[in-house]
Amino acid sequence: MIDEVRSITALGKVANYIPALADGRKTDLAVSVCTIDGQYFQAGTVEKSFTLQSISKVLALAFVLDIKGEEEVFSKVGMEPSGDPYYSISKLEFTNPTKPFNPMINAGALAITSLLPGHSMKKKLENFIDYVSCLTGNRKIEYNEKVAKSEFTTSFLNRSLLYYMKQFGVIEGNVEDIIDLYTKQCAVEIDCLQLARIGAIFSLNGQDPEKRNQLITKRTAKICKAFMVTCGMYNASGEFAIKVGVPAKSGVSGGILAVVPNRFGIGIFGPALDQRGNSIGGWKLLEKMADQFDINIF
Repeated sequence: MIDEVRSITALGKVANYIPALADGRKTDLAVSVCTIDGQYFQAGTVEKSFTLQSISKVLALAFVLDIKGEEEVFSKVGMEPSGDPYYSISKLEFTNPTKPFNPMINAGALAITSLLPGHSMKKKLENFIDYVSCLTGNRKIEYNEKVAKSEFTTSFLNRSLLYYMKQFGVIEGNVEDIIDLYTKQCAVEIDCLQLARIGAIFSLNGQDPEKRNQLITKRTAKICKAFMVTCGMYNASGEFAIKVGVPAKSGVSGGILAVVPNRFGIGIFGPALDQRGNSIGGWKLLEKMADQFDINIF
């Protein structure tokens, strides 16, 4: 399947608005699958690691929901798809109360990041990395300092979103501190296999596919999957639901986390992006997998 879709990567573009991501190789394409009984399958350039970017939004949401609860989380962000690009500020201006539509757009993700548990920004980051390490089963998870610094120095629009939300009491704290934390959260590095394992956890409604202990509460896992279906592929989420039909979350590094409930998790890496910020090869690969393995949940 990878051989069949690799040529389409030539039509995509590697993200360059974050300078450190511009080094990605367009032809890279990889997929890993982790089944709910802990079996792994993979193909392509699986040796490549990549930063989570917007995939981290789902993990931060799960972490904060389990620690702080739905009432606090949804006092800061809404539950509705926006239909706008992930970086949009317009909906903040026309809603009352002024809060982001959902946690998958940048404004909502920034609000969630500000809620990460910890008595300092350093501790918040450590706690998040520990959480990702637990989900991946790898205690060597770190963030990519070069990518984080590159994002931090170019995050002018995200700063604007934070200042706007601070004006209306959606977020508290220092904007620069939150941006620093958010860019490091997005720069956490994993590989396809680790991403597929996270997908399998969501597939099992929060259970570890190997040990069967509960890593995410069942309720939180269901909430996150609902957001992935409705908002996870940016403003192409509706089209993706029709063409592929599984909960998924993409990131501009080229990663896609996909969940096939009660069957398996999928981790994809393909840095060539379409116009809406999704891996162009990864999307096509998931379409083929949907046909071949009948994964559409609808």
